[in-house]
Amino acid sequence: MYIKPCPELSTSDEALPAFPAGRVCEGILEAVGETPLIRLRRYLPKAPFRIFAKLEALNPGGSIKDRPARRILEHALSTGILYPGGVVIESSSGNMGIGLAQACRYHGLRFICVVDPKTTEANLRILRAYGAEIDLVSEPHRETGEFLQARIERVQELLLTLPGAFWPNQYANAGNAASHYHTTMREVMTALEGKVDFVFVPTSTCGTLRGCGDYVRDHGLASRIIAVDALGSMIFSDTRGPRMVPGLGAGLRPPLCEPSLVDECVHVTDLDCVVGCRRLMEREAIFAGGSSGGVLSAIERLAGRIPVDSVVVALLPDRGERYLETLYSDDWVRAHFGEVRSLWEPMAPAEPR
Repeated sequence: MYIKPCPELSTSDEALPAFPAGRVCEGILEAVGETPLIRLRRYLPKAPFRIFAKLEALNPGGSIKDRPARRILEHALSTGILYPGGVVIESSSGNMGIGLAQACRYHGLRFICVVDPKTTEANLRILRAYGAEIDLVSEPHRETGEFLQARIERVQELLLTLPGAFWPNQYANAGNAASHYHTTMREVMTALEGKVDFVFVPTSTCGTLRGCGDYVRDHGLASRIIAVDALGSMIFSDTRGPRMVPGLGAGLRPPLCEPSLVDECVHVTDLDCVVGCRRLMEREAIFAGGSSGGVLSAIERLAGRIPVDSVVVALLPDRGERYLETLYSDDWVRAHFGEVRSLWEPMAPAEPR
């Protein structure tokens, strides 16, 4: 019996679909970077300016910290500061730890991540999946009451017991800023042909902030750098306060911070982060992490002062899965803020501008 072949199964070149060319990477770390810019048409539908979100969740390790993790480790290996099979020790609330865990696993390095009780269970599970060793600092620093200083002290203790171990020191390592200078900001400016009026940058180690600010200054651009910091953070304030969203703000001003590169700072609350994340999900179907919500809330805060037809870039550092037990949990939100559902009710889709 003869069965006529289906055209879809033909092996001729003419019948094959034309797929767009994509990157071929020699290993997972080559996939770091070149994340997309997403036009946000519905987040602020009546805004007279355009918003583009840099979706860093699409890095292979799930966050913007994949960039400095790769650059710092590969530089250390190439210069002999870190030897093959060596030990890496870093303090992290989550994303940098995961980025380093990924890079260490790829390069066959032992990794010890110093964390504190604010680190989410989801991040701890991811770290362990990559083979990282977890060292928990259970008490804040005796003088400042901050966990960051306590974590750094623990890193220094471990370095004394493990001769030859390497501390990336994301808070002071110039490679942190350089990774964003040469990749993140370059990608943004290339994609938008240099026509960027505002860049909203979440702050923590200030590596992203420093890299973006240096790029704007060195290239003579008119773009304004807006730092988004957590209320209670000590980066751009002298008033210390409690903070629940990891990865936004810090208990001290990191050495990488250079205030002269910042045009304005917006302080956001934990609730701002919750609301921004929920609105982004419901209006744009983008599942982003806590500091991303803070960035979008900061844009809303300044919306009345952003000129018509401006191009606004929002750096969104990580993905929402890491916050399922906190910002995306109705029970967690209700326990900390009460019944605030009305703040992020879905809205009718607007016509794109």
